[in-house]
Amino acid sequence: MAIIFVAGGTGYMGGQLLRELLRRGHAVRALARRGSEGKLPPGCETVMGDALDGSTYAAAVKGCSTFVHLVGVAHPSPAKSQQFREIDLVAARSAIQAAAQAFIEHFVYLSVAHPAPIMKTYIEVRSQAEQMLHESGMNATILRPWYVLGPGHRWPYALIPVYWLFEKIPATRPGAERLGLVTLRQMTQALVRAVESPVRGVRIVEVPAIRDLK
Repeated sequence: MAIIFVAGGTGYMGGQLLRELLRRGHAVRALARRGSEGKLPPGCETVMGDALDGSTYAAAVKGCSTFVHLVGVAHPSPAKSQQFREIDLVAARSAIQAAAQAFIEHFVYLSVAHPAPIMKTYIEVRSQAEQMLHESGMNATILRPWYVLGPGHRWPYALIPVYWLFEKIPATRPGAERLGLVTLRQMTQALVRAVESPVRGVRIVEVPAIRDLK
């Protein structure tokens, strides 16, 4: 059976993804730092390691077919620019190197929608990781949500009427669609679809496609 390696499985989206993958019968290895392994759902093979140091988990990546990378700073904001460079970028680089060395067949990366008028460093870091994926030569799916609605992430619901209006106006429609809101359920479905439908080359999945997945 093909094994899926997930980095970031103890986070906001990771827990939902792991449970869904397990429910669908996939074998999963999930990276966890010491002390957080209890956040992983039963059924996962736990890999203890440091997301910022690929050498701590590289051996466990061997034998896997897909690498899903969800690691990132929680609750991103413009004030966390340095953390994006020290955590998000370093973790992505480590993951891509470990996956390439293990001859992973398909890499799934959680990026961010861009361009956008805010979150410049966050977008810059995610774009650098996307470029690293292109240069690695691996087959990859890159998902680009903007804001994912779910438990603890509900305040943007108040913006839904504004989005609805902007999506109706031709001049603002492209930006409103690209930077639209998606739900945690939609995001989980998109990640599962990426895992179960690997590609040759690099596939980009933007907000409209994330929303349209059934």
